[in-house]
Amino acid sequence: MSILSIKDVNKGFGVGTHRAEVLKGINLDVREGEFLAILGFSGTGKSTLMNLIAGLEMPDSGTLTYRGAPITEPGPERGLIFQSYSLMPWLTVGGNVGLAVDAVFPKLSKAKRQEKIDHYVSMVGLSHATGRRPAELSGGMRQRVAVARALAMNPEMLLLDEPLSALDALTRANLADEILEIWEQDKKTCILITNDVDEAILLADRIVPLNPDGTLADPITVDIPRPRDRMAMNNDATFKALRAGVTKYLMDVGIEAKVEEIKTLPKVTPIHAVPKVVAEAQQSPIEERYLTFSQLHKIYPTPKGPLTVVENFDLKINKGEFISLIGHSGCGKSTVLTMAAGLNPISKGAIRLDGWNVEGADPERAVVFQSPNLFPWLTAKENVAIGVDKVYPKASQAERQDVIEYYLERVGLADSMDKNAASLSNGMKQRVGIARAFALSPKLLLLDEPFGMLDSLTRWELQEVLMEVWSRTKVTAVCVTHDVDEAILLADRVVMMTNGPQATIGKITDVKLPRPRTRKALLEHPDYYSYRQEVLDFLEEYEHGNTSKTTSAAPRKTIAAE
Repeated sequence: MSILSIKDVNKGFGVGTHRAEVLKGINLDVREGEFLAILGFSGTGKSTLMNLIAGLEMPDSGTLTYRGAPITEPGPERGLIFQSYSLMPWLTVGGNVGLAVDAVFPKLSKAKRQEKIDHYVSMVGLSHATGRRPAELSGGMRQRVAVARALAMNPEMLLLDEPLSALDALTRANLADEILEIWEQDKKTCILITNDVDEAILLADRIVPLNPDGTLADPITVDIPRPRDRMAMNNDATFKALRAGVTKYLMDVGIEAKVEEIKTLPKVTPIHAVPKVVAEAQQSPIEERYLTFSQLHKIYPTPKGPLTVVENFDLKINKGEFISLIGHSGCGKSTVLTMAAGLNPISKGAIRLDGWNVEGADPERAVVFQSPNLFPWLTAKENVAIGVDKVYPKASQAERQDVIEYYLERVGLADSMDKNAASLSNGMKQRVGIARAFALSPKLLLLDEPFGMLDSLTRWELQEVLMEVWSRTKVTAVCVTHDVDEAILLADRVVMMTNGPQATIGKITDVKLPRPRTRKALLEHPDYYSYRQEVLDFLEEYEHGNTSKTTSAAPRKTIAAE
């Protein structure tokens, strides 16, 4: 029986030439007790659809009915959890949940009220923090409070509008598991808006892709028995087939080729701020051990004495190799990267690039951060030009302009070069950051979770962009990431770090998958999930604070080369 019915719904915003049609001809029936996931790219209208279901907005045409009655306003039977948790900062965890209890059960005795608050706080695992205020909580804990508050309204239907997207990978996975456990206890009807394919498959009975043009695709049934174990699914044939199918569909409809073959790269030579003898030595460049980390330590002074964050980090990287550096939050990944960039002093040991010690920042080592840090009043072209003008001093203005436009075209910004950075989306800004880094023609490309602030599907798109541009330059690269699939997609080797403090290399896996790589091709490769399992097993070992260093730092070639 359908609890929610959506018939021929259309919704747009603006008027005249400024009007944008967001949702077109939406038809959907949701069964009582069903867990439905609506999956799509940012900007496709997912949150608009959720607001219509919640009664926060009205459709331009068509109808939405709940148990046969038109939805005309918000109601307590539909509990909404937003991406932003919007807690009252002056209230404790218990106080925030108490607001919902008071709204639904205004006549409860003090003891019964507290019993209900304790019940819902316990459901999300926050009994130990019931007296804390939001400022004292992590992002994951705050989102747990939001979930508890929504549950306390005792709704018949839970509406989850990307509730996990702002969280780190481990917290996101743990909270998704908790939401699934809560749903399995009560079997409330749930509608989840998400941009994460794995999350949708783990949680949902059906997945409905929302196309970029604002239409719904046909629902996809998730035929994986419950309860579903996140780790076990990596070896489940149904999961693999479903994951590949959904991924292929979304990439086909949402990621189109945006690169225009117009500019060619001029033959101009960058000049980095290095001694003349180094420039001369580049004529016979080092191939093996091009970049070396030798017994690297990072030690910070604290009131309680020295704190060793990174210890004995030892790694040899060949020229043109792409390394992924992965580990849990706080394991020192970014610390290693900033030392390689020359932005963070080395406490002990050394980093050598092309035979010379790394000392201080230099454009020969280009960095792409999680936030691209563009000058908002400058255009995309002008932002890239800042570095290009410095490293190509002998090139003509026309040649420098060709370098700038070549890389902006490579990252799909041919039509947006002259737009101010302030007017660009987050994904477009990061494209500018990638173009800026490659345009420096660096010896070493350092990427510090470059797609960490973007939704999953935009990350896919930019990973493909990064791979396409990297395949043309074969620049030596090190990428810090928390995303297992991203680490394997990008890397020749995945370097896994133990937990901090005193973090070091715990394991290295050689990724012998063919290049050029695309996400669709990798999901179909017979060895892909074996590599994925290897990294997942390591991360699970260290998930709960294991800091043992018994795992060998030597590469383990557990998968035979093709």
